[in-house]
This record gives sequence, C-alpha cells and structure tokens, in this order.
Amino acid sequence: MTAIAYLAPLCAVLIWSGNMTINQLAVDAIAPTSIAFLRWLLAVIVLTPFVLPLAWRQRESVYRQWPRLALLGLLGMALWQGLAYVAAATTSATNMGILAAMVPLLTILLSALVLREPPTLGGVVGGVIALTGVLWLLSRGNIAALAELEVSPGDALMVVAATCYALYGVMLKRWPMALSPWVMLYVQAVFATALLLPGYLLGPMTPVGADNVGLILYAGIPASIITTYFWMLAIGRIGASRASIFINLMPLFSAIIAMAWLGERLSLYHLSGGALVLAGVLMGQLVTRPLRAR
Repeated sequence: MTAIAYLAPLCAVLIWSGNMTINQLAVDAIAPTSIAFLRWLLAVIVLTPFVLPLAWRQRESVYRQWPRLALLGLLGMALWQGLAYVAAATTSATNMGILAAMVPLLTILLSALVLREPPTLGGVVGGVIALTGVLWLLSRGNIAALAELEVSPGDALMVVAATCYALYGVMLKRWPMALSPWVMLYVQAVFATALLLPGYLLGPMTPVGADNVGLILYAGIPASIITTYFWMLAIGRIGASRASIFINLMPLFSAIIAMAWLGERLSLYHLSGGALVLAGVLMGQLVTRPLRAR
C-alpha cells in the first residue's frame, strides 16, 4: 500500500472534524436547507470549468452509470451532511459525535451483508476499542454520564445520516466505474445539488452575508470537494471497512482543533481517550485476518 492510501482518509477526517464546528456555528447563522444546498452548488460551480470537459468526453459512461451516481450523490452528499445540519438544531454536539462514530461499525456490518466481505479480527476488535475511546472522549472521562443523554429528533436523524454514509462507502466499493474520480465526484455533486434544491426553495432561504459566507466556503470546498475526493480514493485503495475506521479519529481531531483555535485545555481524558482511538485505528489497519473463511 502506498502512503497516500492512508493519508487520504486521514486528511478527509481531519477536514470533517473542522466541519463539525461549522455544523454548530451554522445553527444560528444559516438555515440547514440553505447551507446544505449552497455548499454543493458552490462545489459544482468551482468544479465545472475544470471537470466538465472531461465529463463530456466520458459522457457515454456517465449516461450508463447515472442511476448509481444519483444514488451515491443522495447517500454520501445530500443525506449525510444535509441531515447533520438539520440534526444540529435539536441535538448536542456530543450526541452527534457519538452517533457519527457508528459509521465504522455500520460499514463493517453492511460490507458483510452487501459485499459478502468477512469482517476482519482487527476491524471488529479495533472498531470496538476505537468506539470506546470515542465514548470516553465525548463523555469527558465519565462513561456513566452517557446514560443521562436525552433522545431527540436530531439523534434519530444522525442515526439515519450515519447509516447513509456507511452505505455510501459500501456501494462505492461494490460499483467500480470506468470513470475518472473527479468526474465521479462532479456528477455526484450535480445530483446532490438537484436533490437538495426542493428543500432549499421550500425552506427559509437565508441570505448569504458576512456572518455565514465563511461557513459556506469551508463547507463547499474543503469539506465537500477535497474530502469526497480523498474518501473515494481511500475506499478504492483500502476498502470501505478499513477506511471507515479512520472516522473514529474525528473526536480526537476536534479536540485538537478546539485547543488550537479556541484555547481549550488538554485534559487526562483527552490523552487516554485519544490513545484508545489510535490503538483501535491501528489494529483495524494492521490485523487483517478474517474472522472466518470467505
């Protein structure tokens, strides 16, 4: 495996971790339906001059694959982040982080069901260890406090969002296409934009201003174009199950970002929880023996 196969999901998760902060900042600055639509509209506008000529040359393949590309755009772009924006209004960042951490284990389960891919020992055990580290981080070193979290509509939306993104990774692996990765990203973004348009038109259309333009720019370029390209690259190189384990690093990266930008102090639960997360990720990547024969 080349280094880029592991740097790709690592960079994607790092950018996503910054976008978790964007989700919370967007609650008071812009309507969920507005930022969900505008981020992908911006991504399409930025990509069009560079990718449209290549997409036109590959139009026959795009035409044959458009139903699959539309479904991928719905799952991985429209629903995954769109539901997270809506969920942020009725649930806490702690709940969102816990439920987003379900993606690796959901990916392992769906890979076994859809791809007939036997789970690896490292994937299962590492996923459990990493999830334990995530819960330790998010509970600030008091796992018992998680039992007091209230269930809200936002929690249910995050469960749906996590399932959609896990399924996105699995179907991306199941449907290899003879298309440039940039063309795949571009066409999926076009479908996601079209699918999000009705909600944007029906919902409150927040004007773009100084208080939210930065949020849209970050969500539309790094958190949409760059992360999706890296994620597709990672899934193609190391598979959906192994790539998804990197998502467990999001709470750790989020804590580092908060310390660097917001001046939050490093606590013991950051170190211990981060160590568990890293151990789980490493086990998932290094211990690849299947739990059973294929």
